[in-house]
Order: sequence, then C-alpha cells, then structure tokens
Amino acid sequence: METVIIRPSWDEYFMNIAELVAQRATCLRRHVGAVLVRDKRIITTGYNGAPAGISHCLDVGCLREQQGIPSGERHELCRGLHAEQNGIIQAALHGVSIKDSILYCTNLPCAICSKMLINARVTAIYYREGYADSLAAGMLEEAGIKVVQLPR
Repeated sequence: METVIIRPSWDEYFMNIAELVAQRATCLRRHVGAVLVRDKRIITTGYNGAPAGISHCLDVGCLREQQGIPSGERHELCRGLHAEQNGIIQAALHGVSIKDSILYCTNLPCAICSKMLINARVTAIYYREGYADSLAAGMLEEAGIKVVQLPR
C-alpha cells in the first residue's frame, strides 16, 4: 500500500507559520502573526505586542480596554505594535529589504500598516480574517497590491 503525503500549498504553508507566530502575541484583545516572504523564503516575522523592554499588556492590562476604545479606532492609543509593523521593523533592524515581498498575515492590515506596506513595496497580502477598514482596502487597491483572503 502506497503512503499518500498531502503537502500544503506555499500559501497554506506560510499562513500556517503566520498562525504559529501569532501565538507569541501579548495583546489581550487579538493575536496576530505576520510573515514576510520573498522567493518562497521567509525574510522576517512579527507578532503584535509592546516594544522590546516595555511591559506587555499581559502584565499591565490593556490601555484600549481601560479607556473604552473600540476595535479598529485610535490605533495610536495602544502600548503594542501591530504584527506587520514588527515584521517591517525586524527587516530594517537587520538590514534586509522587504521590497517585492509577500505578506502572510492572520488579519488584514489596518490603514497605518497598509501605508507602511505600500511604501515598503510589498507586492501582495494574503490574510485569514478580515478587518473593517475601508481606507486600508482602498489604498491597497489603488497601490495595485494583490489582496487575497485564504480560507481556513
């Protein structure tokens, strides 16, 4: 009897890694993971949480929750960085370009992250869950960035 091996597609493979990366998140509201890939090779990863050396929301509580800020609003009022931001920062920190890369992210990027990804010349975004941000969607479309939601 022959053993059948089912391999994930490249998109499934990198999205599965993004979901694993999300497990490191320290946000109390949502765990997000991001993987930046070029030529089927991982460049950087990122998850959402406080900057290095700063107390995590897990330890001090959620500022957004304490102030009653709804999801998707006032992104600047948060101790944490988004997963996409951390992926971009890691690339910069290590002197690696993310130009012409693909982002795999457990969530569709917000408007702030979308602007960063556009300027970093990311070519495509694959995501798992939607994010109600029409500004982000419009800018990504205008910039010609391919955006694809992958099913579970």
